[in-house]
Amino acid sequence: MNKTNPLTRSHRHRFAAFGVLGALTLAACGSDSADSDDEPAPVESEESDEAMEEDAIEEEAMEEEAMEEDAMEQDAMEEDAMEQDAMEEDAMEEGSAPIVQLQFDGLPELGDASVYEGWAIIDGEPVSTGRFTVDADGTQFDDDGNEVDHFAVDATTASAFVLTLEPTVDDDPAPSDIHLLGGDVVDGTARLTIDHPTAIGTGFETAAGSVEVVVPTAPDNGIDTAGIWFFKDGAGSLTLPELPVGWVYEGWAVFDGIPVSTGRFTDPNMADDFNGFSGDGDGPATPGEDFIRNAPEGLEFPRSAAGATVVVSVEPVEDDSPAPFVLKPLVGELPADVERLGEYPLENTGDETIPTGVANIVPADA
Repeated sequence: MNKTNPLTRSHRHRFAAFGVLGALTLAACGSDSADSDDEPAPVESEESDEAMEEDAIEEEAMEEEAMEEDAMEQDAMEEDAMEQDAMEEDAMEEGSAPIVQLQFDGLPELGDASVYEGWAIIDGEPVSTGRFTVDADGTQFDDDGNEVDHFAVDATTASAFVLTLEPTVDDDPAPSDIHLLGGDVVDGTARLTIDHPTAIGTGFETAAGSVEVVVPTAPDNGIDTAGIWFFKDGAGSLTLPELPVGWVYEGWAVFDGIPVSTGRFTDPNMADDFNGFSGDGDGPATPGEDFIRNAPEGLEFPRSAAGATVVVSVEPVEDDSPAPFVLKPLVGELPADVERLGEYPLENTGDETIPTGVANIVPADA
């Protein structure tokens, strides 16, 4: 069976014509090529070249930006790693360094002229653990005013610890004579009290006394109860332990919340060092004062001692405070109906006004 050829006659004639035309065209091209051997080969258009150059520039810029970002990220990672290493190193150093931690109960705020200083007794010699002050809440601050809870010092071989009061401006590297608290170091801890031999040496458990209302230096002032004297039966009325160097006793009468000093003394059976409020007459050879003249601001003299609070305090020799120090072994309240020559007892305050403390000696790697 004959199959029909898909190319019809007309189609074959058309292809034949195309073939003749193609041959003539090739011959013509070949002749042109032979005649123009020295001419350059055709190049791509300028627009194409510019586009390629722009693409290359953009690609290069992107690569550079990516490299810069990678470098910055790498630098940041390295910096973070260095900071982390430094923090860990600091933490290790702080954790391994020996320190002294101090805690106190009832430690008073001082005036501007004084600061506290701790001392570790090592091989019999005092080694400063640092100076500090406290505020009304007992928070500790260093000389720069920074809150502190420990001091970086190696006191691991200390046998005792002492707390002193020092001048704010102090060129002497040794401890002052004003030792407030002390304690032996046992298993890394020192319990600090005033009765330790390195401190005041007594807790004032035996302190006792009374006060007499009388006006010996100005008996004719019109107020026969305008004075208090620590006097009884011709002698001093106070029983007080002897104080170490650096400390003195001081008498006070507190009127309407205003403390008025009656003078300082070390021997309760001798006159004190002050008579600035008394009259021109002679008083007994014991501590005490009449309230006749030169009244402090806020008060008027002559004034009866009725209703006053009488205090015997223990004071640092160097003291700029106008109020009694925290150590007040004897206190008494005078009634509103006090009588001339009346005897009024003073009560032992016990440990109510006595500060205490703890020094923890923390060794390295603790």
